[in-house]
Amino acid sequence: MEIDRYTDQEIAQAILHRDTFITKEYLYRKCYPLFKSIYDKYYTDCNNVTELINEIYVYILMPHRETRQSKLQNFSFRCTMTMWLKIVTENYCHQLFTKRFPVDENNDAANDRNDTCDESFFSNTRKLNMEDVQKTLSMMPNQRYRKLIEYRYVDEKTNEETALLLEMSMANYYNCHKRAKAQYCEVLRKEGLI
Repeated sequence: MEIDRYTDQEIAQAILHRDTFITKEYLYRKCYPLFKSIYDKYYTDCNNVTELINEIYVYILMPHRETRQSKLQNFSFRCTMTMWLKIVTENYCHQLFTKRFPVDENNDAANDRNDTCDESFFSNTRKLNMEDVQKTLSMMPNQRYRKLIEYRYVDEKTNEETALLLEMSMANYYNCHKRAKAQYCEVLRKEGLI
């Protein structure tokens, strides 16, 4: 791979100077497996890995308000650039996760109410009789999402219990949880229930 002949300092400078070839080769090709593993492991709002890479690209180049220096400009090369990108991306995803799902160990259900359709999701789910809930669940195209909603809201399992039943890590569970609720809400909308 041609990108391998460049040093980390040269790659960083090329990205800072918006060199399209090196940016694509390094971030979108060489580091794709790194970003894919982080995408699969952590909660993000991104629809795919490329979207995550786009967000990280902007994140590492955006100047800080006070210092006017970007994260990439402040990279000191004490580790490899790939390791630095891994740390930066994981921290970025962790920040997104904690903003989206604030930890409140005493109120597990409150943590689930952060998505846009949650208020109507919870209020309308309580209004439906169990037959309607089962019919709505059967209309969900993704079986895993259907099971997640069933365990979490019909059987009233905790997030941790549901993740265990589905054999998921908690990070993967929250990512799937968001998508499952969105799919369930979409079915409710199509049926005119919210």
